[in-house]
Amino acid sequence: MRSTQQFSITLPNEMADAVRAKVAAGEYATESEVIRDGLRVLLARDRAVEEWLRKDVAATYDKLKADPSRAVAAGAVKARLAAAHEKATKKAPAKA
Repeated sequence: MRSTQQFSITLPNEMADAVRAKVAAGEYATESEVIRDGLRVLLARDRAVEEWLRKDVAATYDKLKADPSRAVAAGAVKARLAAAHEKATKKAPAKA
């Protein structure tokens, strides 16, 4: 049984050019290697997001459900963000 499958894909010109450029630069031997590496990165990112959701987000949700007093109202969050933005804007040097 084959351990690979052949696909026919269509890419926007910009992406196709980027794939060809990676091969031309010697970073990859074939266009298929470029696509495979991109999929490996995508799958790794998906695993990282899933792990973050499972570990951090779910744990925070569970803590909030156990103690609702820990919640911060949306208006308070918005006010804090606006204040932080205002502070950062005042510190930033003027652009020419």
